Amino acid sequence: MATLKDVAAKCGLTVTTVSRVLNNRGYISEETRAKVHAAMEELNYQPNEVARSLSKKSTNTIGVIVPHVRHPYFAEMISNIENAASKKGYKILLANSKGANHKEKEYLDMCTSNRVAGVILFSSSVQVSEFANSNFPLVTVERFIENGTAAVECDNEQGGMMAAQALIDAGCKKLLIIGGVSESQMPADDRFKGFAKVCEERGIPFTEVTTSQDQYFSLDYHALLDEALKLDKEIDGIFASSDLIAAQVLQVCGKIGRKVPEDIKLVGFDDVLISRLTTPPISTIHQPIKEMAGTAVDLVIAASEGRVVPKRTLLPVTYIERESTI
Repeated sequence: MATLKDVAAKCGLTVTTVSRVLNNRGYISEETRAKVHAAMEELNYQPNEVARSLSKKSTNTIGVIVPHVRHPYFAEMISNIENAASKKGYKILLANSKGANHKEKEYLDMCTSNRVAGVILFSSSVQVSEFANSNFPLVTVERFIENGTAAVECDNEQGGMMAAQALIDAGCKKLLIIGGVSESQMPADDRFKGFAKVCEERGIPFTEVTTSQDQYFSLDYHALLDEALKLDKEIDGIFASSDLIAAQVLQVCGKIGRKVPEDIKLVGFDDVLISRLTTPPISTIHQPIKEMAGTAVDLVIAASEGRVVPKRTLLPVTYIERESTI
């Protein structure tokens, strides 16, 4: 069985340098990191995770708690977090809360027993207060800071403003916004704030429809959209607070005989894969998912090493025009 000394000899580095790569300590160039990992793979070297965790009081593992694994936004975010963590020499431990707010203790115990370096939390149902006395940093993404170590958000209000502006510039006279979940408050609610601000400034009437927890967790908005569009046939522009909802708007419009973009212009939010696969492709607000994932990972690692991190990081969004508004 290969040893740490064998890996060091194979790649022409000192044992200390190889150890720093494995434990992600201090500055390590990407070239050195790649050389060590190539030697480890060639020699089939397996680090002793138990020994490393005992010496460091934590493993190179980051806990990630999401409310969905099926939702396109969270699926893409998880993938990017895993990629960002892997480049830093970390693994992820994934938990799917499924909206079950009674599982906080279970998640806390899981993270503690696995000696995680820190936790990235998305789920709105998991209470941050439960993690207040834990000995690892907690970084929240797209939820309010509360008692966490740091928070990462996109500029939701700016995104709402961009969506309203795009629909109005496309000639829409009466708008509908499919908003956030009525039973919870999240930073994403600021999308409505920005949307309403532009509509009021431009004198454009609009209606807001909020979704429910049941719809959020079932990922099925068809009945809600069908009712809203049949109730007001003058609506000619829709802002959906996610691309998943926007894709279902296309399906409902097709069912009731309203064409996109001829009869109704449509803007989504997130810019995940589904927005590019529909017919027509969906104009959307690009949320910088890759950058948000990388920032969250960096914040966890920095905080776990005792470095000072910013309490709140706000990343910009951009408008992506596709055929649903042209």
